[in-house]
Amino acid sequence: MKTKVVDFLQKEVDLKHIPGAVIHISYQKQVILQEAIGYRRVFPEKEPMELDTVFDLASLTKVVATLPVTLKLLENGDIRLDDPVSYFIPSFGQNGKESITIRHLLTHTSGLPAHKQYYLENLNAEQIFTKICQQELEAPIGQKVIYSDLGLITLYRVIETITSEKFDKYVKQEIFEPLGMIDTGFNPTFPKQRFAATEYSEKLQDYKCGIVHDENTESMGGVSGHAGLFSTISDLAKFASMIENHGVYQGKRMLSEPALRLARKNFTPFDQEYRGLGWILKSPVNSSCGDFFSPFSYGHTGFTGTSIWFDPEIDLHVILLTNRVHFGRQDHILRIRPRLHNMIRAHL
Repeated sequence: MKTKVVDFLQKEVDLKHIPGAVIHISYQKQVILQEAIGYRRVFPEKEPMELDTVFDLASLTKVVATLPVTLKLLENGDIRLDDPVSYFIPSFGQNGKESITIRHLLTHTSGLPAHKQYYLENLNAEQIFTKICQQELEAPIGQKVIYSDLGLITLYRVIETITSEKFDKYVKQEIFEPLGMIDTGFNPTFPKQRFAATEYSEKLQDYKCGIVHDENTESMGGVSGHAGLFSTISDLAKFASMIENHGVYQGKRMLSEPALRLARKNFTPFDQEYRGLGWILKSPVNSSCGDFFSPFSYGHTGFTGTSIWFDPEIDLHVILLTNRVHFGRQDHILRIRPRLHNMIRAHL
């Protein structure tokens, strides 16, 4: 199976669907494959992918940073899922948003739009959040899944309001440092050659390396609840191990079992897209974990070409890191992910 997985990813590199990838597979608490394939950048010249290459995680930020600190606030009694956002940030409670709760933000059922191109207006973090507070809803609250970056930008502002700390500092202190995730954070300062290059930037006249790909996050100074996090395969493996081990890492409890169990519950059985708290759950159609992962599977993806999936039925997790946007915004990754997960699960 290991050879098949590597050959599969190598073929996708050869077809120029992705520049390269780093793959990590853990089965029954044992790492059975960790491999770097292809290139961390192709333009202007090829540079090989390494196991310690640092990736822009894009929306994996939502589950690796924003979700765990929100669960901690739940455990600490600082919030409950049904707290209205406007309780913490009164200015948010306008234009029909008065009854949006923390639960709605985490399950993408707030009715907020998916995305807005704030960066085109050169807005900073404060101005962007003001716009979100003024935003009207696209759907009734709690009735439809609209995967919304705006909701997770709002949630990170709620976290900052409650903790009186900068989000990046708080997540580092509460999650990354205790897990020994030394290569994980916002606005990283590693040498350029450590990064997987993402998309070409007209502004930079170069490919982005260590500068967040998501334009709104870049406008916000590189830190947000929906994107901005950078990490490596070994750091994400530590995070995944903690999640899989019911919140315990190397004998230390990081998150409670009830919190993690709740996060995996299906809050949106009324929709085609099943959502837990933060997590995407295995859904009836078009699931990025493929066809063979069990109905209890959960994970997340990132626009840059990243993903993490767990199948608790057999103690399996798969982390795939690619920088597919280096080749532009084609959709090959949407077929790569499910086929890769099918191949892995079929052999275990």
